[in-house]
Amino acid sequence: MSQPNQKTYKLNTGAHIPAIGLGTWQDNDYQENAVLAALKTGYRHIDTARCYGTEPAVGRAIKKSGIPRSELFVTSKLWNNKHHPEDVAPALQQTLDDLGLEYLDLFLMHWPAAFKSGDDPFPTDKNGKLAPSDIDYLDTYRAMEALITSGKTKAIGVSNFSKKEIQRIVEKAEIVPAVHQFEVHPWLQQTDFMKFHQDNGIHVTQYSPFGNQNEIYGGREKHGQLVNDETLVAIGKKYGKTSNQVALVWGIQHGRSVIPKSKSPERIAQNFDIAFTLSDDDMQKIDKLDKKLRFNDPSEDFGYKLYTDLDGKA
Repeated sequence: MSQPNQKTYKLNTGAHIPAIGLGTWQDNDYQENAVLAALKTGYRHIDTARCYGTEPAVGRAIKKSGIPRSELFVTSKLWNNKHHPEDVAPALQQTLDDLGLEYLDLFLMHWPAAFKSGDDPFPTDKNGKLAPSDIDYLDTYRAMEALITSGKTKAIGVSNFSKKEIQRIVEKAEIVPAVHQFEVHPWLQQTDFMKFHQDNGIHVTQYSPFGNQNEIYGGREKHGQLVNDETLVAIGKKYGKTSNQVALVWGIQHGRSVIPKSKSPERIAQNFDIAFTLSDDDMQKIDKLDKKLRFNDPSEDFGYKLYTDLDGKA
C-alpha cells in the first residue's frame, strides 16, 4: 500500500482523486493562507463549495502557489438555491470565475434539498423560515450531466444523499456519480451504505473525519469529542501519532478520501503527516467504535427530511 498522504483512488471516470484533501468550510478570512499552507505542505486535493463563501480565497491561494493546474484536484458544490436546471450551468460558471479556473475536477450537488431559486443563498418565506422548492434533485442532476460535455467539470457527484436518493440517481440518470461526499468517522461508520457505493463504483469522500470538531454541530457536552476517544488515543500512542491522524488513516485504509479542515498551518501539516499503516487488529478495534452518531443534520432548518434510511441520529 502506498503511503496514505500520497495515495490516490481511481474514480469511475478514470481520473484519480487524492486520498487526503483540505476542507475549506468556515473561517473564510483564514482560507487563503490555509489553502496556501496546505499546498506548500503537499496537499493536492482542495474541497470547497459555493455556500462556504471561500471560492475566491481558494482561487487566490491556488494562483499564488504556482502549482500547475494539472497537478491539483479541485472540488466544489452546487448550492440549494441553484437547483433549477436552467441555473446549474451558470452556477458552475460563477464558481469557476471566483476560483479563477477553467474547469473543476469534481462538481457535487451539495444537498438533495432545493431552496427557492434566486440569488439569495438562504431565501426565506413570510414566516422567516427557509423557503423550499419542489425541484426534483434528479432534474438537477440531469442538468449537471451536461456539464461533463461542456468540459467545465471533469466529474459530477452528490453529497448528503440517502440510500434511496442515490439509488434513484444510479437507476435513472445517464452518468453514475463519481463521488458521494457525506459525514463519516469512527462514531458514524455506515458500513452497509459503504458497501452499496463499492458495489456501484461510487467513491466516497468523508467529511467531518473527526466527528463533532465543528462548533456548529454541537453535541460535545453530551457525547464528548471523538479525538478524545480512548481507543483512538491509545492506538495513536502505539504509532507515535495523534488520535486525529489515526482517524484519517482509518478512513483511507477503508478506501475513502478524507478532507479534514483546519486554519492552523501546524494542524494542516500534522493532518498530512500520516505516512503510516494501521494493523488489521487496530483497524478492527476502530471498526467496533461505531455509535451511529450523526452530528450534521439540518433537516429541520431545510424543511426536508434527510438521511431517512441511514444510520445516525443527530
